[in-house]
Amino acid sequence: MQRKIGRKKRIRISALAAGGVALLSIGMTGAQAAMKTPQSNGMLNSLIMPKVFKDNGIEIGGWMNGGATFNPSHSTFGYNGPVTFGDRANQAQLNQFNIFLKRDVVNSGKSWDLGFRADFMFGTDAIFTQAYGNPSFDPTTGNSHSTRGDWDLNILNTGRNYGVALPQAFVEIYAPIANGLTIKAGHFYTPIGFESVPAPNNFFYSHAYTMQYGEPFTHTGVLTHYNVDKNIVFMSGAITGSGTGGWDGNFNRNMSNWGGIGGVTYTTDDKRSSLNMAGTGSQQSARNDAFWGMYSVVAKHMITPKTHFILQHDHGYADNITVNGQTQQAQWYGVNTHLYQDVLHDLSIGVRGEWFRDAQGFRVTNPGRVAAALGTDNQSFAVHGAQNVASGLPADYYAVTIGANWKPAKRLKIDTKALQQFNVRPNIRYDRADALSQSAYTPFGGKKDQVLFSMDFTLPF
Repeated sequence: MQRKIGRKKRIRISALAAGGVALLSIGMTGAQAAMKTPQSNGMLNSLIMPKVFKDNGIEIGGWMNGGATFNPSHSTFGYNGPVTFGDRANQAQLNQFNIFLKRDVVNSGKSWDLGFRADFMFGTDAIFTQAYGNPSFDPTTGNSHSTRGDWDLNILNTGRNYGVALPQAFVEIYAPIANGLTIKAGHFYTPIGFESVPAPNNFFYSHAYTMQYGEPFTHTGVLTHYNVDKNIVFMSGAITGSGTGGWDGNFNRNMSNWGGIGGVTYTTDDKRSSLNMAGTGSQQSARNDAFWGMYSVVAKHMITPKTHFILQHDHGYADNITVNGQTQQAQWYGVNTHLYQDVLHDLSIGVRGEWFRDAQGFRVTNPGRVAAALGTDNQSFAVHGAQNVASGLPADYYAVTIGANWKPAKRLKIDTKALQQFNVRPNIRYDRADALSQSAYTPFGGKKDQVLFSMDFTLPF
């Protein structure tokens, strides 16, 4: 049964999100940290960066990530249903060719410091991390928008699968105020949730529905972090440039629509456990004061030095949303868990289980890329300019993924610096969808479930 969100409750949620609920970037614990592939191995920086830049902490680097997914089921237009990122059925993908230029801010001590970062991404994942927070059609009225903004949506959108994104472009300042205040301004990845877009940051090739459909990927605005003490970090900020409540905003549309982002992280003295709570809250757009927001809770615990557990819960809201011709209060929520085991010095194994509910059929689309590539003419370049064929219904989604991280250079004792962090990730994934409003919902190539076999690699440079 649909649950209506009262105005007072919406205000409380918005205040909670804006006022300060985690900083996920405080540090990763467990096998996710132990097996995390660095975003750069310094090779590119040592080859081309002038000494004067190196001496001032300026770095250039990046990574390449690609893989293939075997789908023995019937695919949907060549895609793996609502599974995004590694979404091409029975076809190899160059997911991410990412280059960054950065200077990490020194966020401690008694001196002011300045840092920055800019990322360029080419690949099949680019479309999912572009600043697409101003959709082709208004979520409330369904009317077509004349423009979606010009940050990175139109750099390369002529191909069916490959594109370009500029997911980060920000400056960062450290102010030696009390325990230290860090201020970030510009366009940046969201600090909310557990999984993230950059391939080196994730254990699995595929992603949880929670990350794919329940959370923002990027923000445009200002973000501050403050260390209360050695255990507690507060985060707060203001986000803009979006017609979807501050999610995935750009720099030249809905800039007057400001919302809040906030969070808090608690880490135990022994660093074995942490609890992260974070969220956003905003009106939908500059012309629509309907509430749009979400919160995420992430608990992490190191069971043993080689065994690590993560538990995550997300809950999102969007008021006055038009779904199938009806105005509704949309909700989406779910739970996912991760368990990792370091087996050898070069090998870790992991399992992820998830339940995700799209209560009104508003968030999850099948195929996800077709909806992301939808233009204001209701045509999607992901299906060669055909009319929108993406669909979504109220449903429960279940997924279980088993995978491994293997760094063969360590096993083979290859000393080449360029290959030391080369990471191979085989995955087996099972998905199932159960409709909430009707007996038959078959988003996986005409079936209720599917099995995917995938393998990818990540090579930092």
